[in-house]
Amino acid sequence: MTSRRLAKIAQAILETVSTTILLHLRDPRIKNVTVLHVEVAPDVQSAKIYISIMGDEKAKALCMHGLESAKGFIQSKIADRIQTRYTPVIKFVQDTAVKDALDTIRILDELQVEREAEGLAENSSSEEQRGTDEETLHE
Repeated sequence: MTSRRLAKIAQAILETVSTTILLHLRDPRIKNVTVLHVEVAPDVQSAKIYISIMGDEKAKALCMHGLESAKGFIQSKIADRIQTRYTPVIKFVQDTAVKDALDTIRILDELQVEREAEGLAENSSSEEQRGTDEETLHE
């Protein structure tokens, strides 16, 4: 099967899963979910759906449990959307790339603040030193 066809199927699955989670699922456990991307097997019999869930570990676990419960419903929506011999069996995978990126940005921001604080401290100490040097020259 061509990779272009697989990419189109993956895009259709991504759109279907996103809209199904957003508009059709009424499970209160499923919230703050973002569908990032989809990998479809070459035989189109399975698909991995990479998702990002915001919140603490308990909320993530509850959301994953809710998604696993709704898997059949979501799969039926996919079957309605794509016209293939087999409907791919879906598997939800938590992608931590978004969380890792946010953690990296936070760490870089903290380092920037520390460097700026050190720079200000060095500037003020060098200005004080210049001031005492000028006072000794004037005497």
